[in-house]
Amino acid sequence: MEIVAINGTKRTETGKKATKTVRQEGQVPCVVYGGENVIHFSAKTMVFRDLIYTPDFKIAEISVDGSTYKCVLKDMQFHPVTDEILHLDFVELVEGQKVIVEIPLKYRGAAPGVKLGGKLIPLVRRIKVKALPSAIVDTLYVDISSMELGQSVRVRDIDSIEGLEIMNNGSIPVAAVEIPRALRSAGAAAEATAAAAAE
Repeated sequence: MEIVAINGTKRTETGKKATKTVRQEGQVPCVVYGGENVIHFSAKTMVFRDLIYTPDFKIAEISVDGSTYKCVLKDMQFHPVTDEILHLDFVELVEGQKVIVEIPLKYRGAAPGVKLGGKLIPLVRRIKVKALPSAIVDTLYVDISSMELGQSVRVRDIDSIEGLEIMNNGSIPVAAVEIPRALRSAGAAAEATAAAAAE
């Protein structure tokens, strides 16, 4: 599990005026909750890049006033025009206390339908799970080695992991092998030929 270290400065004032000042100084106002205390802090925008602009799941190790908190990023707010990071919410990982996080989904195996000319279409890239901090993994996998043309795999097909509860509906498709137009046309032509021959 990759860990991103963040050194923050404790915020004593949290009103709109104080928050605006923090942003003007090139810092992002943040909050950590879920543990014994709610921690308000700020840090330079650049330190969050490896945590935000990535498809990978990472743990944030946040240091504020001599204390360190292991957290997961829970929510992000961006400016609608400039895409500037406006606010970040973190949930502290407390052993013995379950947390809900979203884990990236990857594929195992090679789909026969792709070898025949189909295209693998990812439909869901992250899966919501509930688990104790010790059971959290950075990647979930689903086996696609049996997927033929036109078939899909669903949430219920994802490899199960002990201690980790998947929150998404099991019937939701997470990936499909799309039949290309050329193959569909060829198949329709073949059917039409076969039907004509049978008449």
